[in-house]
Amino acid sequence: MSHDDFAVEPVEGLPERPPEGEQILWQGRPDWRALAIDALALKWVAGYFILLTVWRFVSVVDVMPLGQAIGAAVPTLIVGILACLALILVAYVQARATMYTITDSRVAMRIGAALTITLNLPYKQLGNAMLDLHKRGTGTIALDTIGETQLSYLVCWPHVRPWHIKKTQPSLRSIKDAEKVAGILASAAEARVLRPEVARVMPNTSPNPNPSAVAAE
Repeated sequence: MSHDDFAVEPVEGLPERPPEGEQILWQGRPDWRALAIDALALKWVAGYFILLTVWRFVSVVDVMPLGQAIGAAVPTLIVGILACLALILVAYVQARATMYTITDSRVAMRIGAALTITLNLPYKQLGNAMLDLHKRGTGTIALDTIGETQLSYLVCWPHVRPWHIKKTQPSLRSIKDAEKVAGILASAAEARVLRPEVARVMPNTSPNPNPSAVAAE
């Protein structure tokens, strides 16, 4: 289902060249700005530190001169700025290290900044795909796996559907043109699942088990 990907990629985002006949339909990576907001809760963290800074200022302004009260609140604001910058850096590194690939046979996800792995998800192992579209035009496509497929939430984070820990749903997080990509994925999955599999039948070369039947003819 997954493996460590330390080798040089012959095709970006894939550990090896696609088999003959398999076509790459789309490749992309998360938008780092959207990833910081959607997956790393950048707005919530920024809002928390703003409220903390305001509270610190209000709590001391009655007992200190205005300048000293502002000075007392500034360190909290600085810590908040550093925390937000750290989240932005994590989002940027994660986005640059990630490559999502949709082919006519599977979805491949190269994820991980420190430990890089590649998930190969054939369409027959996928039950549903859920699109979470945002106002910015970006969105997340969560993939519901079926069968005995088991994935680690922590290993796949942030490329997962939030809070679905017991049954991890790998996700194409914060991608641009998410609605268009979802259409490509849906068409490819439908075509693959409905495609008949033709098995080659070897001719029967064994001798006739009932020679008397031939003689009777």
